[in-house]
Amino acid sequence: MTELDLPQYTQLLAQQARDASRKLVSASGDQKNAWLRRMIELIRQRTPELLEVNAKDLEQAPTYGLAEASIDRLRLTEARLEGIATALEEIIALPNPIGEVIGSNMRPNGLLVTRVRVPLGVVFFIYESRPNVTIDAAALCVKSGNAVILRGGKEAFHSNMAFYALLQQGLKDVGLPEQAVQLVETTDREAVGHFLKLSEYIDVTIPRGGKGLIERVARDATMPVIKHFDGVCHVYLDKSAELEPAKSITVNSKCQRPGVCNAAESLLVHTDLVETVFPAVVQALVEQGVELRCCPRSLELVSGGKPATEEDYATEYGAKIMSVKIVNDMDEAISRIHKYGSGHTESIITTELAAAEKFTTEVDSAAVIVNASTRFNDGGEFGLGAEIGISTDKFHARGPCGLHELTSYKYVAHGAGQIRG
Repeated sequence: MTELDLPQYTQLLAQQARDASRKLVSASGDQKNAWLRRMIELIRQRTPELLEVNAKDLEQAPTYGLAEASIDRLRLTEARLEGIATALEEIIALPNPIGEVIGSNMRPNGLLVTRVRVPLGVVFFIYESRPNVTIDAAALCVKSGNAVILRGGKEAFHSNMAFYALLQQGLKDVGLPEQAVQLVETTDREAVGHFLKLSEYIDVTIPRGGKGLIERVARDATMPVIKHFDGVCHVYLDKSAELEPAKSITVNSKCQRPGVCNAAESLLVHTDLVETVFPAVVQALVEQGVELRCCPRSLELVSGGKPATEEDYATEYGAKIMSVKIVNDMDEAISRIHKYGSGHTESIITTELAAAEKFTTEVDSAAVIVNASTRFNDGGEFGLGAEIGISTDKFHARGPCGLHELTSYKYVAHGAGQIRG
């Protein structure tokens, strides 16, 4: 694929996606679910082949300079492939959103006005490293009546191509338009810029990856973008926090998968816990290999800790590094979350209902969690079946984006000859 071909190639894919979206809008829920069931069959049947192809990407990963966390995202295993199949089963179980009547009212003149859920149309989805996202995104888009153009990262090219072959076979087997799902088959980065100009065909772009990618898309896109830039997530141990949940939730939030966007990056601790809960939480984190970057007060209490800079408090590490700040009260904790956080996910550990209510009311993030890990801000964990991404925006979609977040609505009015006077 030469550079001169890119405008032609990208426009062709976008036009084909637009045409497919107009056919897909009338597909029944049963037909879309049949495709999802066929995908489950194919993934389970082709597991050995998928793992073999994924091994090629893993072998090449060091040449791309991928960090350990990125290589982990790239890796497929039998358990992860079965997890993809399970996510598809969960999407099947969700109601078909298209055609749902969101609300209605009968006007005094007898006009029945309804709001009906409809697809967005064509989604351009750009993502890095994680080949399982290829299936999640395609499944959510098609079930919600959208055509999707998938642009995965070069580091997962072989895995994405293998999944794409299954997606195409499944669409063909059940009679859905094959161009409802298309994969960009060039790794040339210039292709992305051409797609971002095609607002006449593409209704929304969703980038999922590093901050640089998302900033570039937000800057250059000529259509709406659903996105989040950073995952600077906090765990706040309130003055009533008990030791065991404080310890287990903090460790899980930071360590269960430190490279993902809903992993905690900063620990805020009420001053009343300095001599009780805090030492045990620190010890548990250190035992997991977490490097702690501490405020002056906590630095005196943490053996092996490093002094934190202003930059540390606003950094998404994506690794076993965590900033620590002892705060005088919840108001200070909330103020720091608003100053340094990215509006992604925050968790409070407390036994007081009033404290939980104050925190959930005043913290302005896409997900605010009480007495549970930040890692639960996830489409599957929230019952969406899967997610195409997490949005920290406030318009259209916020938090995990599942089926409903990939839809809009239109007004449908039924009359019996009424005219406006």
